[in-house]
Amino acid sequence: MAADYPAPLIIPPLSLPHKQTFVLLHGRGSSGEEFGPTLLDTPFTCVSRLQPDFNNTTSLAETFPHARFVFPTAARRRATIYRRSLTQQWFDNWKLDPPAAEREELQIPGLHETVLYLHDLLKHEIALVPDGAASIVFGGLSQGCAASLVALLLWQGDPFGGFIGMCGWLPFRQRLEEEMEASAVSQEDDFFDRDEAEEPIFDPAERATRWLRGQIDLPAISSTTPLLAFKQVPLFFGHGVLDDRVSVILGRDASKLLSKVGLSVFWNEYEELGHWYSRDMLRDIVAFLENNVQLS
Repeated sequence: MAADYPAPLIIPPLSLPHKQTFVLLHGRGSSGEEFGPTLLDTPFTCVSRLQPDFNNTTSLAETFPHARFVFPTAARRRATIYRRSLTQQWFDNWKLDPPAAEREELQIPGLHETVLYLHDLLKHEIALVPDGAASIVFGGLSQGCAASLVALLLWQGDPFGGFIGMCGWLPFRQRLEEEMEASAVSQEDDFFDRDEAEEPIFDPAERATRWLRGQIDLPAISSTTPLLAFKQVPLFFGHGVLDDRVSVILGRDASKLLSKVGLSVFWNEYEELGHWYSRDMLRDIVAFLENNVQLS
């Protein structure tokens, strides 16, 4: 692998036994060391069944004391939008003015490397936690959200317990939607550039994810390989309405497409929030996990 990914920041469970693992990605220009501790220690008012006192102030680390938290760090890459200066980013990209479809080819090399890296990391973490993939919560903030969404859509293993996306977007969203719409064409026209000996694909989500796999140059896989495990992953998506880096429009569009693909998406907007998370968002994340994710 061409890119050099630093070792992730790993914060062990506050209490044993180890029951869950969170793998959460930072945004561009940050790192696991910068992003992780602040996220875990940010206080918020708890309304969870795990912390029944409504007036109790808690944190993610305290709410999930049996969780292992893994915060990967992106490789250093040239950022075209910053005059090719070196920065830690999961992939390169151009301006994110909605619909963020300009110069999408910049994303390909970084997404290729990052998805392979994340899949290897996830396999490693799955092997360490009881109940495997079902005990994994995956996601990220900003570009980390975007990268983890692509990794989720291209994941071939067992479904994760849940996904958390904060102030992010979905790379190649327009093209993915076009591929899904193309699945409605007649059977004689819909062979998705496959060999004549193979059966055509008509499921919109499978067609779109196979296109995405080819777009970022991942190896082709058999037509019989299951591709849609991600449909079983509940997804929380939170976005600040005042976000001036990643427009809330991009978050809304991503949420709508992911719902079309077949995911159970829990979309939340925060009126006075910019490009970050808030105490309200963290509270809602906890409620989402408790209500939708089987975290033993």
